[in-house]
Amino acid sequence: MPKKAKKQQQSGGTPATVALTTAGVSFTVHAYDHDPSHPSYGEEAAEAMGVSPDRVFKTLVADVDGTLTVAVVPVAGSLDLKALATAVSGKRAAMADPTLAERTTGYVRGGISPLGQRKKLPTVLDASASAHATICVSAGRRGLEVELSPTDLTHLTDATLAPIARA
Repeated sequence: MPKKAKKQQQSGGTPATVALTTAGVSFTVHAYDHDPSHPSYGEEAAEAMGVSPDRVFKTLVADVDGTLTVAVVPVAGSLDLKALATAVSGKRAAMADPTLAERTTGYVRGGISPLGQRKKLPTVLDASASAHATICVSAGRRGLEVELSPTDLTHLTDATLAPIARA
């Protein structure tokens, strides 16, 4: 039985929600009780919020030719590393070391948000996001998602929109 997500209009004060509030962007925070035993943070979020996994996006950090790069893809799919490299005019991409990703973004795995990161990284949002009026991404901690328009996310992160997900 899916957990019930609690909807909030005001932010809880994570760097991601502070960045959204400061930018004056319209967003909704969804909080739910995180289950550490769940096999997928993203799928857990989709189930808890009762939202299609196509509208819930996970934030992954990859190393593209020595540069840490953020990839934002639907939880229903996976990241195509070759497509990510191509999207940022790189040659080779690999998943970043998790400890380095956490240290660089200021967030923990399962709670990395594309917004409000400690160090602004090149960001690529999967093109499928544009098919939705709103999408959900991590708000900066496990059990907390933020819903916003893909246009606002692209603008706030200076993201490139490209087909980087695999079904």
